[in-house]
Amino acid sequence: MKNAIILHGTGTKKDEFWFPYMKNELEKIGYEVWLPQLPNNEHPNLKEWTPYILSGGKFTEDTVLIGHSAGSQIILSVLANIDAKINKAILVSGYAKLLREDADGENEKEPAWDVIKLHAEEFIFINSDNDPWGCDDTQGKIMVDNLGGKLIIRHDGHMGSTTYNQPYTEFPLLVELIK
Repeated sequence: MKNAIILHGTGTKKDEFWFPYMKNELEKIGYEVWLPQLPNNEHPNLKEWTPYILSGGKFTEDTVLIGHSAGSQIILSVLANIDAKINKAILVSGYAKLLREDADGENEKEPAWDVIKLHAEEFIFINSDNDPWGCDDTQGKIMVDNLGGKLIIRHDGHMGSTTYNQPYTEFPLLVELIK
């Protein structure tokens, strides 16, 4: 069965921004969707988030992973730690460094690009040229250079941010990319 896992970012909840919209839209087209509330969301780190997703997620050739901001970095970590090859990884407002394992909010580790590349059939990166958090098109280009795939550049800020008053409650482009 087709399944999707949607991962929010730092300081965000699963019922904010476009996450519930995506869950609903994907379920309409036959996906089983897991939209977890990530633990300790104000202080994300790989030691906590990666095992949580690995133990609760299902990873097959029919899986689509969707992550926003720090949720995108967890996708990179998950892909570096699974044996399966998933269908598609979509990173929205992602960036090219992994969270540190011992400090929340800091990004310093270089992802295991060669390993990650083996575990997804397709990569799609959606970044803005005006992201106020620095998760911009430059970061998207770095990820495309290392993993291949498609980069979609928008002019939509962080595509969901309370701090910058970007409610971003719907994301039809994502639905189209998955259909």
